Amino acid sequence: MANNKIKIIKIKDLVWIDIVNAGEKEIKYLKQEFNFHPLDLKDCFPPLQRPKLIVQENYIFMILQFPFYNRETKEILPSEIDFFIGKNFIITHHLNELISIKDFFQDLQKNKEAQKKYLSNNPSIILYEILNKLLLYCFPMLNHINLDIDVVEKQIFNGQNKKIVKEILIIRRNIVNFRKTMQPHKSIVRKLIGIAPQFFSISKLNIYFNYLVENTKEIWDHLENYKDSIDALHNTNESLINFKTNEIIKTLTIFSVIVFPLTLLAAIFGMNAINMPFINLPYGFWYIIGIMLVGGILMFWVFKNKKWM
Repeated sequence: MANNKIKIIKIKDLVWIDIVNAGEKEIKYLKQEFNFHPLDLKDCFPPLQRPKLIVQENYIFMILQFPFYNRETKEILPSEIDFFIGKNFIITHHLNELISIKDFFQDLQKNKEAQKKYLSNNPSIILYEILNKLLLYCFPMLNHINLDIDVVEKQIFNGQNKKIVKEILIIRRNIVNFRKTMQPHKSIVRKLIGIAPQFFSISKLNIYFNYLVENTKEIWDHLENYKDSIDALHNTNESLINFKTNEIIKTLTIFSVIVFPLTLLAAIFGMNAINMPFINLPYGFWYIIGIMLVGGILMFWVFKNKKWM
């Protein structure tokens, strides 16, 4: 079938078909050529489906999500990849958002020796390589999150508390999205290890598939640590902002308390009542100003002496 969305690599009886953003034609092709279950084919369409592994009569259908980084929004988002795995075929379907699988397929197309290495006997080798490359691609994103956390930590203690609130929220959102994406991986890969021998042998690669489980565990452990770190930094930043706000409120309150009696005194002398003290004296205005000044200094000294400021 001539189709830009369907790319095929075939060695002897084993074939890897990679489909990008399948439409009605591509789904019809899979139905005609492989007779996949309609519900499995339906799951290839948007929206994102939950990760799962389903065993059919002559193939395994697996959905996994992997994270990818959107540079424009600085957001880590989930991207779905669907697997149809049989005795002599592996079919992958995705939206071309995962660079690692796209590059791997293109490299394999050009390299005949690599085709013989990965596409031989059964799909277990190529399946392992695809999953391994997708998981390894997660680690640079983890390193990026770690660097972002380090930058935020330095900015917090450099007095840039309000400026980095948005950065902290972006990091927290990315960690949450990353965790939601990776959470089901360990259980699904373990289930795959148990079910795969019904369709093809993985005895020689069993240790490598277990290594995939360890990789998912390592990624999850990193995410747990980063979550704890950014939560702690968020709380610290909030505490510092609240402390500064309280200090400002305290200063304004003290200023208001000091000024209030002076304002009251000014209001009293502004009543123009008969026989008001100091009003008719030659230097009455300056007497009043002096009383206000002495009162202000006295109150300031009391606040300072009581260590309220």
